[in-house]
Amino acid sequence: MSKIEVDAITEQSGSTLTTGGGAGKTVVVDATTVTLGRCGGTVTLAAGATQSGFGRTGTVDWNTTPKTATFTAVSGDGFFANTSGGAFNMNLPAGVAGAIVSVADYAATWQTNNLTVVPNGTDKIGSVNANATLSTQGQSVTFVYVDSTQGWINTMDSTSNVRANPFIQATGGTITTSGNCKIHTFTGPGTFTVTNIASCAAQNVMSHLVVAGGGSGGCGRLSATCSSGGGGAGGYREVKTPVTPYTASPLDGYPSAPNRITVIAQGYPITVGAGGASAASTVSNNGSPSTFSTITSTGGGGAGSGGASQGPPNTVGNPGGSGGGIGGGCGAGGTGNTPPVTPPQGNNGGSGSGANGFGGGGGATAVGGTGTGPTASRAGGAGATTSITASPVAYAGGGGAGGSANASTGGNASPCSTGGRGGNHPGASPSSPKSGTSGTTNRGGGGGGMGSACTSATSGAGGSGIVIIRYKFQ
Repeated sequence: MSKIEVDAITEQSGSTLTTGGGAGKTVVVDATTVTLGRCGGTVTLAAGATQSGFGRTGTVDWNTTPKTATFTAVSGDGFFANTSGGAFNMNLPAGVAGAIVSVADYAATWQTNNLTVVPNGTDKIGSVNANATLSTQGQSVTFVYVDSTQGWINTMDSTSNVRANPFIQATGGTITTSGNCKIHTFTGPGTFTVTNIASCAAQNVMSHLVVAGGGSGGCGRLSATCSSGGGGAGGYREVKTPVTPYTASPLDGYPSAPNRITVIAQGYPITVGAGGASAASTVSNNGSPSTFSTITSTGGGGAGSGGASQGPPNTVGNPGGSGGGIGGGCGAGGTGNTPPVTPPQGNNGGSGSGANGFGGGGGATAVGGTGTGPTASRAGGAGATTSITASPVAYAGGGGAGGSANASTGGNASPCSTGGRGGNHPGASPSSPKSGTSGTTNRGGGGGGMGSACTSATSGAGGSGIVIIRYKFQ
């Protein structure tokens, strides 16, 4: 490597020096005309050196120490103005043709705390000798001094405020908003896709409601003494996180860590369980499960059917999220909270005593009603009410039993019925209806039992389930 170093070169009139004839050569010169570098080469200033006299190309050198109080700008520099602590001024330098100054909203607070741009003396901003106010969130501007007529002219202005989102962003289902929360409601299968997670870890834990499909009611066709149980409600599982305020049901599972779902940026398949199909024979049908990530709610148990004379296993309600009610005779209804979770996802179906001992389907918060005779209580077990969608709604009520006397009501009857009402015997008063009523769609209620000795009647179908996800988005 060749290098020439001198303390000084005395300029001579008309002299011309050309430097940088080859790679690796360094020359320090002072002359009338100096050509630096060579074609295709690069000229680099030494560390700590500054330049003057070369002019600018319409850009600035950005000062990355934010300004937090009134300051005077320097031509050729850009500044980040942080007004989060209050509004202040940026004083422009004296106007010289070609002078350039840029400034940007550091904390995205100019819409609240403005930055005021103050011209020097009699200089103008856009032809007017007056202050200019920057009041747009995330704004950045560049001023160039042109002449004494127009003064400083804004040549570039950005108001896009491009910033990373510190909150959850997601797609899927039907999306609604409640305050600072978004709510994704799935009434059928879909995918909850997280495209951006929150910077605060607690906000990545989802509030959710997962309700399975309810079981169908039982059938009773042989005689006036052939009773039928109510279908069990679909399993009910809910978690309310502290960052999404609303009134949850008593079954909030947040205190138990396994119930919590912490999301990452990916898709989460959603399954919404169908209700158990209406039965026209002695065999009822269970509801189907609903799922979100690691949470599964079990379908409701189908009800017992027919009566003791029709024999097992049809008289016994099926197990499930909530169990189906017994269809007649002495014994217990179907087992709820199957498989077991904490808090319980449902309750047992109603038990019975005697030929007319038909029981109501179990509900999310109560066991199905016990039947001891034609006129005994055999209503479906009560469901659970939550405001996860911003309004109180009841879910997962058990179906009412059918029988030889007045029909039984479903769990959470009027005004928010979710379990189906049981049917009547043709000779009972009132004489209609004979078929069991179906559980409400997307509420996970059990179907009502069919009235006894009704050859043209059917049991009520279970209501389909639902999945709801709620999180903080702003």
